[in-house]
Amino acid sequence: MRDMQGRELIGIGAALMAALALPTAVVAQTAQAKALVDQAKSAGVVGEQADGFLGFVTQPADPAIRQAVAEINAGRAQVYREAAARTGTTVEAAGASAYTQVVQGRIRAGEFFKPAGGGWVRK
Repeated sequence: MRDMQGRELIGIGAALMAALALPTAVVAQTAQAKALVDQAKSAGVVGEQADGFLGFVTQPADPAIRQAVAEINAGRAQVYREAAARTGTTVEAAGASAYTQVVQGRIRAGEFFKPAGGGWVRK
């Protein structure tokens, strides 16, 4: 059973890494949205969550930031749905796996992340 879970996670991780390595347009993310989110991350407004999605550390005053986060999260949701379908797992498991295997390693010093069951933490 434990070995099966390990193989399933490896399969999910491989599918997610392949999907997240695709060109920006494939994951429905514009350069403008990415730039806005990167700035918001640096400012401590947006952070990465253990479910594989972006979240708000503080509510942004700029509606463009909320829209950029929604756009990127929509793209991620599509990638997670596709990975889940390919690996026979849930979308939630695919998102959590993406966070652990891909996103977590990309969080820069000073940016925020939210571990499962926890509050926001600055790296």
